[in-house]
Amino acid sequence: MRAVVTGGAGFIGSHVVDALLARGDEVVVVDNLASGRRENLAKQARFEELDIRDERLADLFAEVRPDVCLHLAAQADVSTSVAEPVYDAEVNVLGTIRVLLAAGTGTKVVFSSTGGAIYGECDERSAREDDVRRPLAPYGTAKLAAEEYLATWNRLHGTSHVVLRFGNVYGPRQLAALEGGVIAIFLERMAAGDSTAIFGDGQQSRDFVYVGDVTDAVLRAAEADGGVYNVGTGVDTTILHLHEQCRRVSGDAREPAFEPPRAGDLKRNVLDISRIRRDLGWQPATSLEDGLRLTWDSIS
Repeated sequence: MRAVVTGGAGFIGSHVVDALLARGDEVVVVDNLASGRRENLAKQARFEELDIRDERLADLFAEVRPDVCLHLAAQADVSTSVAEPVYDAEVNVLGTIRVLLAAGTGTKVVFSSTGGAIYGECDERSAREDDVRRPLAPYGTAKLAAEEYLATWNRLHGTSHVVLRFGNVYGPRQLAALEGGVIAIFLERMAAGDSTAIFGDGQQSRDFVYVGDVTDAVLRAAEADGGVYNVGTGVDTTILHLHEQCRRVSGDAREPAFEPPRAGDLKRNVLDISRIRRDLGWQPATSLEDGLRLTWDSIS
């Protein structure tokens, strides 16, 4: 398969690139290095330092003629979306439209969306793909708008683009200073001997899914005939329990500090993964303990 991976120098994208190369696919990485890192780039992949909003993206696709575009480039920070909603929309909405235009009708697009920022609170049960979407930040709204563009393209052009709504992805190469994942923050601070903090009482629960399992879902989605799929574990993990697990793998004996809760912080956000298990035969293979240990080993 010939694949273009947008954001292929980033956290999730670089793992996807590695998996594609490992099975013998031809890969072109498109990344503007705003958050991606050169050290994540695989030498076997062709690298184009290009912003997805750039009109030259269409020229690249015309040259490469990829079978699939795994669209993982994004402005992925919720706080940035609140402070700079125009920039967030330019990258996540207009950038996705550029990708769709470049892909035309000959290249399948797999779009990385978000479960946490789109569904909002999951009070009674885990969120299903057909549930009402209630974004609480511009980031979620922009991702939802981009999803609707993909759906429109599928209806208008008969394409079979796929949407994947990720849970809280974690693993090696995630940086606390960029993606801001709580696991990266905890483990990086523990590795540096710094103190850690929990906002609120720590009873907020999330769906933490290991990046290796997410990579597998992305590759399976490249073979799917359209659809919207949650990618998570379906397991509630409280931040307090997560911190205890991080202490266990790191050997850090210190208790966390507790800070006042942050405005807009969700109490519970967990994904139902029945659809992707049924349609694509995917399910997470990495336990939280194993995933945390792999992550810790990568930074310690």
